[in-house]
Amino acid sequence: MHTKTTLLIILLFTSITTLAQPGQRDWLVQGTTKKSIIRVENDGKDIVLDNGLVRRTFRIRPNVACTEYVNLVTGQQLLRAVEPEAKLTINGKELNVGGLYGQKEKAYLLSEWIDKFTASDKDFKLVKYRIDNIKPYLNSSTKFWSTNKVQSKGKEISFEYSLDGELKGLVVTVHYNLYDGLPLISKWLSIENHFGKPIKLDRVVNEVLGLVEEQSAVVGKTNAMEVQKGLYFESNYAFNNSMRYDLSDQTTHWKRDADYTSQVNYDYNTPVKVEIYPESGPGITLSTGEMFTSIRTWELTMDSYDRQRRGMAIQKMYSTIAPWTTANPIFMHLVSKDDEQVRTAIDQCAATGYEALILSFGSHINMEDTSRINLQRWKTLADHAHNKGIAIGGYSLFSSRKISVDDDVIDIKTGKPGGAFFGNAPCFGSRWGLGYRDKIKTFFQSTGFDIWENDGPYPGDLCGSKNHPGHKNYEDSQWRQMEIQKELYHWLNAKGVYINAPDWYFLDGTNKIALGYREVNFSLPRENQMILNRQNIFDGTWEKSPSMGWGFVPLTAYQGGGPEAVLEPLSTHLKDYRQLMMQYYGSGIQACYRGPRLYDTEKTRATVKEVIDWYKRYRDILNSPVIHLRRADGREWDGVMHVNPDLNVKALLMLYNPLKQDIKRTIKIPLFYTGLTKTARLSEQNGSVKTYTIDRNDEVTYTINLKADSYTWIKVQ
Repeated sequence: MHTKTTLLIILLFTSITTLAQPGQRDWLVQGTTKKSIIRVENDGKDIVLDNGLVRRTFRIRPNVACTEYVNLVTGQQLLRAVEPEAKLTINGKELNVGGLYGQKEKAYLLSEWIDKFTASDKDFKLVKYRIDNIKPYLNSSTKFWSTNKVQSKGKEISFEYSLDGELKGLVVTVHYNLYDGLPLISKWLSIENHFGKPIKLDRVVNEVLGLVEEQSAVVGKTNAMEVQKGLYFESNYAFNNSMRYDLSDQTTHWKRDADYTSQVNYDYNTPVKVEIYPESGPGITLSTGEMFTSIRTWELTMDSYDRQRRGMAIQKMYSTIAPWTTANPIFMHLVSKDDEQVRTAIDQCAATGYEALILSFGSHINMEDTSRINLQRWKTLADHAHNKGIAIGGYSLFSSRKISVDDDVIDIKTGKPGGAFFGNAPCFGSRWGLGYRDKIKTFFQSTGFDIWENDGPYPGDLCGSKNHPGHKNYEDSQWRQMEIQKELYHWLNAKGVYINAPDWYFLDGTNKIALGYREVNFSLPRENQMILNRQNIFDGTWEKSPSMGWGFVPLTAYQGGGPEAVLEPLSTHLKDYRQLMMQYYGSGIQACYRGPRLYDTEKTRATVKEVIDWYKRYRDILNSPVIHLRRADGREWDGVMHVNPDLNVKALLMLYNPLKQDIKRTIKIPLFYTGLTKTARLSEQNGSVKTYTIDRNDEVTYTINLKADSYTWIKVQ
């Protein structure tokens, strides 16, 4: 091997910058022993939320305002100015919840200034507060294999506010959760109307923060400048079919602060204030005695700019606050024409170690048919599956179709159906939409089905109809439709139903979303698909854990393509079938193996079972976070590595050689996130174990031989 090539391979593995000093614990590796505490300080004037990783302090007299927001890992102070705790627009009038006044310099906040701050009689003022343990966000239940089934722990504080005058009787409560084990705080509002008459709730801003700037630019527009990277925001109000949260986010608004007059930007355009609220709505009427609950926002302090570390922190957040996202059943995607094909597929799943069967789109299942005959038919098939130890589910289409003029989303501009994300779609608040929700519930209650693959609803369609029973008008249409959708997901999640959804609804109970793909790519030759799939896996696992994404393998033709694109007959393409399975299972990702069967010969059955047995043997490490080694490009080796310091197998590498010749490469394997510090024992497949010394960059140097057009796996202990 040429020296130049060796150097190139080594440079591909830049060492991971670690923040922990020698002897200190890294919360992503060793975890933390500190628990969440909420304490009163400063003669009762301050309340502090602290879990050893993040600290947030509130001054509560003469009103409430956040006066400190510190990343305790880096020591970074994130706050530069006090802001109200929330902002409400009620009956067209904007009102602050909490807040203190008197800060003249907005670039930084000194402790000695705070005692001189004053409150306003126009704002909602603190009445009382209470401290509790965190309560489960969802009553989640799952019967499937998962890496975590434990609900998050920590402390909750709730600040209750009221307002004298014309809105007396309106109770606003601001809730905070502080989580054990990670630098995470969540926030949401509840509003109870004891005012005596209905109010119009136009907008709810559930978080306002005056944050330090990320950069100083003399000239520049707000939306073109870097925003603060020390805080990562995520809410349970995200959609746009992108398969990524940052592009699905509907609620994080970075704004300028013209009162910050000492900023560098000449036009005061620096994005230094963040406000969290849905762009549309809620726009609802809150009746007397009714309670409103806002979106929830999670705020994760970040201690690095490194994409790998930031992504792992987000994955840790998800596994903690939404443990249902760690469930990852092994499933087949069946294309069926009759019940006998379903029985055969169930038997094949049982014979190969699969755990679930999903009737794919194009199959003969219809979950909207709640007739006694149809429900009994599918209950019988579900009983057969359960007797074999196999879970069963099915596909159901909501969006991307027309129902009727009375039931479809109405374009506010034309007054006619249309204007939805995919052109035409039913409104979830229409009679048909509400009926669809009820039919899905009836189907699952009556049949005992375990999995729901829901195609739609798609991103937050606004509806101009004034005749739909589920919403009043255009203003409340998105919020009300989302409420209906979320209630259905919550209901299914509580019953242990696994949900494959088309959008970013994880924080309301869904389990899985696509990695991200282009459908026509599955009509390309298998050789192309292998590389493209590895690229999709590499790109789709930065922020998503392996259990959160699904891939696709067309056993039979999918949207075109010839014999070179499919695996049927399976026994004829067994080498490709095995590698496609190993690529996905080796990354911890379930693919939709879509076709009428899993095997056609005894040799094929044995191959499928062998891969599934291998996956189950290493299932814990294969469902652990992915370290991104080298992205597939077809011109060199590529690979990923799973890491988990809590397991006996600390890491598992999957390496691929797409070239037509054998290669020998010397690579650097980064082991910081394995928790190993001095030595590591490596073995390739079932070969002999060799001990390697870990260098000061937390890496070992490893030489690998890869045969042409092949793959291998390496275990680290």
